Amino acid sequence: MPQSRLFPMTEARYAKDMTMGQMSRDRALRERQPRRSAGGIFARRGRLRRVLHYGGLAVIFCVAMILAGFLWYADSVTTLVPPAQAKADAIVVLTGGYQRIDQAVELLRRGSGQRLLISGAHPTTSPTQIRKMTQSSPDLFDCCVDVGYEALDTIGNANEISQWIHDHGYGSVLVVTNNYHMPRSLMELRRKDRATQYIPYPVVNSDLKHTDWYSQPDVLRTLLSEYGKTLVAYARGLIGWGSDGLRSTARAVKTSS
Repeated sequence: MPQSRLFPMTEARYAKDMTMGQMSRDRALRERQPRRSAGGIFARRGRLRRVLHYGGLAVIFCVAMILAGFLWYADSVTTLVPPAQAKADAIVVLTGGYQRIDQAVELLRRGSGQRLLISGAHPTTSPTQIRKMTQSSPDLFDCCVDVGYEALDTIGNANEISQWIHDHGYGSVLVVTNNYHMPRSLMELRRKDRATQYIPYPVVNSDLKHTDWYSQPDVLRTLLSEYGKTLVAYARGLIGWGSDGLRSTARAVKTSS
């Protein structure tokens, strides 16, 4: 009798084992090969989805930080109050409203500083007009008030003020400006001159500490605008982008162009 007839089950089992072994080897080979995601970059675990996921988280984090920064800024400026005993070598006021100048001249009358600089006055505004507006005596203006006309913006104020301080040799200065403008003003001044002691004297137009300022559109708009400018000023300091903000430079650039 043929041998294949004697062991029919053994041959069948052998064939089955060979087939299963080949299938196992094929499966192992496929597992060792790099898998390709179905759908390419738009796949559920694709690179684009990961970028969009982490990018979205980064945007949310940045927005949260900016919002938290605004709330901190708004709280700090709405609670600013002038010092009870204001005293320094000199006084500077950053123009932007007659109330600022009135307050600065009043500080000079009280003897809070030896001399006053009104920085960033419009070229068409004369010292006599400012004196009459503040109802000050000619003697006070003649002896102790300087009017600066070069500054175009807060950066220009810082440059004009620092030069004036250097010329007179002052070590401490009262800075008079609106409360919402104070953080950016001090940032620019201290960036320009770290040796001088700048003492903030905020001008408060209205009591925002005990009112719901966020429900007043004009106040909210002003705070948001100034906060945005403060962020730009901070970023400008980080990247080293400079500008002197002076009229004389602006005229020179315009003439050369």
